[in-house]
Amino acid sequence: MGNTGEGHSSAHERLAQMKSLDEVLDTAMSFEKTAQAFYADLAGKVRKPLRGLVTELAEEEARHFALFEGVRNHADTQAHLQDLIEIPATDHKFSDFVQAPSLGEAPDDQAILQYALGREQAAYEQYSALAEAAPTGPLQNLFRFLADEELRHKGELEKSYYEIVHSGGV
Repeated sequence: MGNTGEGHSSAHERLAQMKSLDEVLDTAMSFEKTAQAFYADLAGKVRKPLRGLVTELAEEEARHFALFEGVRNHADTQAHLQDLIEIPATDHKFSDFVQAPSLGEAPDDQAILQYALGREQAAYEQYSALAEAAPTGPLQNLFRFLADEELRHKGELEKSYYEIVHSGGV
């Protein structure tokens, strides 16, 4: 009898670590939409050295949202929206970034870059893990592509951070 309870508990824990593909896509789309709005809002508030970067990031996050939307609306995906997918251990960290912080009307460059670096790292980790968990095909390819994109964004942000911090810009 003890084994049955353990098996049930183990199965319950495994199910608790899974979400429907629909839920995964909802969270990812909310993350990208929040990122786009966050960066677009910052463009008018930051100093010139960061303006181009945050504008570019806003445009790229909008493209990511459109990619998710296209995949979600595809007939092949529609048939699998209720399929369960294992969520990464980083899911809570990723979900935290669905809500953008308020950095005020005159945000500090360093604070912006630190937040953006954390956001890009969380996205990279999440999309990499989802690519591993997703079935082979378009969804897995999308998560791999987005993981690479977020890693590239992080690299751009790190370069800007180094230039601004070490040039005495903050």
